Amino acid sequence: MMTTDVITVGPTDPVRRAVRTLYEHGVTAAPVLDERGRLVGIVSEMDLLRGEFERDPRSSARIVLGHSAPVPYTVADVMTSEVTTVAETTDVTAAIDLMVCKRVKSLPVSRNGRVVGMLSRRDLLALLARPDEDIRADVLAALREQYPSGPSWEVRVCDGMVELRGRHAGRTDDIADLLARTVPGVARVRHLQ
Repeated sequence: MMTTDVITVGPTDPVRRAVRTLYEHGVTAAPVLDERGRLVGIVSEMDLLRGEFERDPRSSARIVLGHSAPVPYTVADVMTSEVTTVAETTDVTAAIDLMVCKRVKSLPVSRNGRVVGMLSRRDLLALLARPDEDIRADVLAALREQYPSGPSWEVRVCDGMVELRGRHAGRTDDIADLLARTVPGVARVRHLQ
């Protein structure tokens, strides 16, 4: 689900360069990496917008004189240093909970202290937007991989809800349910007779 082609910036990059980088790549946040490639922060669109605009003197009857504060120059001046990350193996529901709790749009994905991807709300929405036909094909492929010579199920998908029709002995149906749940875009799985 994560994006592996990660757009990054450095802490000494000028704010305007970071603004152009995020804008040109259509991302809402970027990990900030030091010269050794270690994660030292994250910078978002909102971080970059802070302090970049002055009040338009035409918007008020009061005269606005001078500058209120110096404009931040480097990414280090505006970035968030305490970064919440997830691992490649983090369950998607845990990642969503983090995004909601921390009120962030994206999370760096790290492995051994190195950024290997970014997970954004847009990535998660892409999963939910997957066509039912694609989800069905992936569920069938997962079931065939596990059970190449049977048993088989009739698979129906509607709005991400997977229905497996057919009952089999032992834990076979439980395993089929688990396999179906691993397919990106599956919202729920249920068995029908």
